[in-house]
Amino acid sequence: MIRLLPYFLELALLVFCLIDCIQTDSSIVRNLPKPAWILLIIVLPLIGGIAWLVAGRPERTASAPRVPWPSTRTSGYPEYERPRPPRGPDDDPDFLRQMKSVDEEHERTMRQWEDDLKERERRLREQRPDDGTPPA
Repeated sequence: MIRLLPYFLELALLVFCLIDCIQTDSSIVRNLPKPAWILLIIVLPLIGGIAWLVAGRPERTASAPRVPWPSTRTSGYPEYERPRPPRGPDDDPDFLRQMKSVDEEHERTMRQWEDDLKERERRLREQRPDDGTPPA
């Protein structure tokens, strides 16, 4: 098992460097074009991966935090600057108004059906003879 460790480390380095290189913006890659780095990492996994980490990967500055939202004067509290998640239909007043009208229409239709059913039952009772036999 210990003999396989170098191969696993090399594979992990290859996967990490390849994903990192692919996700990095082409304009900030150093020393070589991005496709050349990808090719180098794939063809020479160990040397290419180390070279990517040392010479190709963009320099990360400690002063600028990596956040998906822009940094402003309230950077200490980024939850105020995060984009709001999309509102669901339950929060949309127009959608709720539309649902209310649809519900009212359904209620009117249901009342009409119930009234119609009661009227049919009443007519059937009037047509039924008093001797208890069902109508033909």
